[in-house]
This record gives sequence, C-alpha cells and structure tokens, in this order.
Amino acid sequence: MSEPEVQIIDDGPTEETAGADVEMSGAAAAEADNGDGAEEKPEDETVAEEEEEEKEEDTPPSQVFIDYLKSPIVELLVGEGDQQTILNSHQALLTKSPYFKEAVEAFGENPTSRRIPLTSEQIDAVGCFLQYMYTGEYFPRRLSSDKGLEHDPTQPQHDESGEPLLKHARVYTLAHKLGISELKSLAMSKIHLIHSTAKGEIAYARYVYANTAPDDISIRKPVARFWSLRSHVLRHEAEEEFRKMCLEFPQFGFDVLSLVLDAREKGKGERDHPEKLGSARKRARQG
Repeated sequence: MSEPEVQIIDDGPTEETAGADVEMSGAAAAEADNGDGAEEKPEDETVAEEEEEEKEEDTPPSQVFIDYLKSPIVELLVGEGDQQTILNSHQALLTKSPYFKEAVEAFGENPTSRRIPLTSEQIDAVGCFLQYMYTGEYFPRRLSSDKGLEHDPTQPQHDESGEPLLKHARVYTLAHKLGISELKSLAMSKIHLIHSTAKGEIAYARYVYANTAPDDISIRKPVARFWSLRSHVLRHEAEEEFRKMCLEFPQFGFDVLSLVLDAREKGKGERDHPEKLGSARKRARQG
C-alpha cells in the first residue's frame, strides 16, 4: 500500500509553497506529530534500532528452548548392577555443564555412541538434575515465603534414615561435580527447610563429610554448627551413632568442638566484661 499524499497549506502562502504536495512516511510522520522541536536521531542509529525491533519480533521467546530440543539425544548410564538404568537428555542442555561439555567433545565428529557413564550416581539425583535443567526447579519445590517444601509422598513421616536430607545432599554433590552452581545453591536452600531426627541428622552429617571437600564450608560448617548447638541433647537420642561419627570422621569432631569452645570463650568474655557489653548495647539502641 502506498503512502497517502498530504497537502499542507500555510495561512500565508507564498509562490514557492502554495499548493505544494508533501509526502510523509515512517519516522517523518511521527516527527510531525511530536512537534517541530523533536530531536532527530542519526540515520545509522535509527536503522539499527529498527533492525533490532524486527529481530525481536521475528524470534519468539520459545525459540531458544526449541533449539535445545532439536539437539542430539545423549544417553546417561546411571547406577550399577540391577539398579543401573539409562536416561536420555538433549545434548544442548547437558553441555551447559562443563563436565558434560567435555564428555560430549570427546565423542568426536561422527560418534557411534552418545553415552556418558554416571555409574557412581543415584538415579534420583540425576533425575533431579535433569528436571532442573529443563524447568529451573526440581521436586519437591519450595513453597512461597519459605514455608517449607511440597509434600513428598516417597519420604517417611518419621525420619530415622535421614533420607529427606540425603536427597538434597546428593543433588548438591552432583551439582558440584557437574559445575552447576545455581543448582548447588537451590539444593542447599532446601536442606535448611527440612526437620529431621538425631539419627537422620547423623546420617546426613556422615554423607556430607564423606562426599565433600574439607574446604567446602558452605555445607560442612552448618552441619558442625548444628551439632555444636544441639549435641548435648541430641547425642543421647543417637549416642552410638554420634560416637561412631566422631571416630570415623575426626574432622567432624574437631569442627564441632571448635565451635563449642568458641562459644564458651565468647560467653566467658561477656561475663568478664558485662559493663562493656552493656554500654555497647546501649549505644546500639541509641544509634
């Protein structure tokens, strides 16, 4: 469709302008609507903006995800023995993990097989990882306002094994192995929303100290702090398990003892200098 011709007639026409026809289109028409004082953008900038707008209109939001789904299928061989199974995933999603990116690159140009072994991992943890890669979450999801997690019918009502904690601990260690830091943080946030028994907490502590690096304080320190605050009560509910844990992992016993002694030292300092602490609290209230 061609642009309409607009005839502009001045109140005081001259010989040069009287009856002249002016064609207006696109940016020019918009400028006329906005008034004569509107600042004119450089032509190159205007063209670039129009091209960018056209690109955004031409590319639907789902296009990137569709590209993931168009990528080749990779088989993940999970577990060992009778529990071993194969899970399938799209290569483009897997390669967001540095671990899987390196494994896929090892396939070569014309691979006869696209299979990656994960024989030391549990299928539930790998399933949680895949669910996260496709959806950005994994079950059970966090409820709004940190009220806890969705009900998981697969978990026992009374936890003696620590399985609800271990589920997310396994996701945490798998995410660390695969280099997905956001998934590590998500798993850690879910761990803090779970209430367990003394025996369940010991099982969780044993897994953490057996499967994480000594310098991974993001998960080890909360475990040690938990037992430094509650061991005088909880160890009677699981005294034998607590003793075995300390003997099996001396670092656990040392970490717990260090926090207990630090707390006592801090408490002794407060008792020895009550006036200093009192004045500090007073200043805090006034400030």
